[in-house]
Amino acid sequence: MKIVPVRHPWRWAASGVIVVLVAMLVNTLVFSHVVRGGTREGRFQWGVVGHYLFATPILRGIVVTLELTVIAMAAGVTIGIILAVMRLSPSRLLSGSAWIYIWFFRGTPVLVQLFFWYVGISYLYQHLALGIPFGTAFFTLNSTTLITSFVAGALGLSLNEGAYMSEIVRAGIISVDEGQTEAAASLGMSKGLTLRKIVLPQAMRVIIPPTGNETISMLKTTSLVSTISVVELFQATQNISNTNYQVVPLLTVASLWYLFFTSVMTVGQFYIERHYARGSSRQLPPTPFQRLRMSMRHARPRPGPFRVEAPVAATYD
Repeated sequence: MKIVPVRHPWRWAASGVIVVLVAMLVNTLVFSHVVRGGTREGRFQWGVVGHYLFATPILRGIVVTLELTVIAMAAGVTIGIILAVMRLSPSRLLSGSAWIYIWFFRGTPVLVQLFFWYVGISYLYQHLALGIPFGTAFFTLNSTTLITSFVAGALGLSLNEGAYMSEIVRAGIISVDEGQTEAAASLGMSKGLTLRKIVLPQAMRVIIPPTGNETISMLKTTSLVSTISVVELFQATQNISNTNYQVVPLLTVASLWYLFFTSVMTVGQFYIERHYARGSSRQLPPTPFQRLRMSMRHARPRPGPFRVEAPVAATYD
């Protein structure tokens, strides 16, 4: 019997197309030049990008972006857990109130909510008071000075994120088998203790992946607060480009920083998922460094799949 390696012509064709596209991309990014103002310069002006990559206004905008991301996600996760528990409550008042909150904040654009907190609150309520409801106010604050542009941005992002996180947390909670809660109740554990010690640790395997996506999305959504006069990363690049008219290089600076922090968050998400995967699988997924070592160890080409060709039967007279 003759052993013949299986050939994959379409796989080789697709690989060739990808190689050509990568070569074209590298040529555009690195070697391509254009003529501007009578001078020949790189298409993406990497010198300008490197000059402003660590500029002081850019670094200040990065700090504001990270602050908004951390505040919005911390508040959003807290609100989401509370709303998820309310949605699963047998009380119609609690579940209905949580449903209305989620319906409103998921049904209106986050940009509209940002403008509402920045402009609408001071328009509707000139003063905000803290005291007895329908009674005496202990002290009063001016809403214009209390809700600054940064506070309005943090409020809008946090409240909007809480609506989405509530559905993620609720999906994680209902993914846990009901027998777990029944076993905890038979041991005399309260519902709150069961939720903290039994349900949520098991639900984290379902909660972590979409929460990581929400965190990465929130990092990029913070660019919307530039519309309410918050100088974050994107607005910092816009302020510089408005003075030197180097629009594309400054957009490249913002993109590089967003890609950097997104990559860091992706790695962190992987290790958090790997931590909560213990007990659910016998073997944990390999880390990126372990995959690199495995790929280097098996770098030598190995024979591919084969097909067996049966010999042609001979005929005799």
